[in-house]
Amino acid sequence: MNKKILVTEPIPENVKNYLKEQVEVDTWDSPDQMPRQQLLDTIGDYHGLITAKDKIDDELLNKAKKLEVVSNISVGYDNFDVEALKRSQVIATHTPYVLDETVADLIFGLILSSARRIPELDHYVKQGNWNKAVDLPLFGRNVHHKKLGIIGMGRIGEKVARRAKLGFEMDVTYYNRSRKENLEKELGVNFQELDDLIKESDFILLMTPLTKETYHLIDAKAFANMKETCFFINASRGAVVNEAAMIEALKEESIAGAGLDVFEQEPVDPNNPLLKMKNVVTLPHIGSATAETREEMKFFAAKNALQALNKEKPEAVIKELQ
Repeated sequence: MNKKILVTEPIPENVKNYLKEQVEVDTWDSPDQMPRQQLLDTIGDYHGLITAKDKIDDELLNKAKKLEVVSNISVGYDNFDVEALKRSQVIATHTPYVLDETVADLIFGLILSSARRIPELDHYVKQGNWNKAVDLPLFGRNVHHKKLGIIGMGRIGEKVARRAKLGFEMDVTYYNRSRKENLEKELGVNFQELDDLIKESDFILLMTPLTKETYHLIDAKAFANMKETCFFINASRGAVVNEAAMIEALKEESIAGAGLDVFEQEPVDPNNPLLKMKNVVTLPHIGSATAETREEMKFFAAKNALQALNKEKPEAVIKELQ
């Protein structure tokens, strides 16, 4: 197969060698994003693009006359202009499945860290402030047997629900566009309308993809309706939340705290008020960031790209193009 692939993310040697068995490969090995103009100037030479950050839109696709497939090293693909891809007839893929368990682990880390104030108390001890018995001002809140409401019951949501129900004996409810009746029967979780879930949950986990419909889905009204004892967890995309409204709710203590792996602006602005709040756990979008999972994701992205170039149906074409 006399075709060329450009990879704009660092990839391990075994993935690079896997690609080279079938195609010519050029790689951008810096952790920093490839300059946009450089990508636009060179994309016309390639039949495949493996990426994670680059915006795939009309501007790029109009220059990519040979391009047959764009393979995202991510489950989410909000960097894809889906309508532009439809017009271009370029195949677009992503990497679901392989990271579900890893992201679910991190989400439970956020839940526990927020409720039990783990980062805050770690800092307290390391600063030499632990000089007497721990009293009420340092107490956290229980996780076990509390109510977890999951907004967006996809594959990762299901993994979290399983951990919550079987590991922590939590009361789990969910809101989703479609009900998961088999999951309800299997785990004993319950479907709940969004407004009711927001009002009644002790922990709210947001796991919806970012679309035009979900932009700022969780807004000032939603935060106003949450319990004062509620912890809000976001491991989906930052823009699904009105961040200014969340900051206000945290300042006013109308919710107890938050655990965040994503932000409206990434990397997050160092002056963002969320970074100064003791009751907010902040992570640098590391949901799938273990060495094992990231390598598996890159291999999956490479496999998707080669399948497309071989005129086979890739395992993970984005749903809008299926």
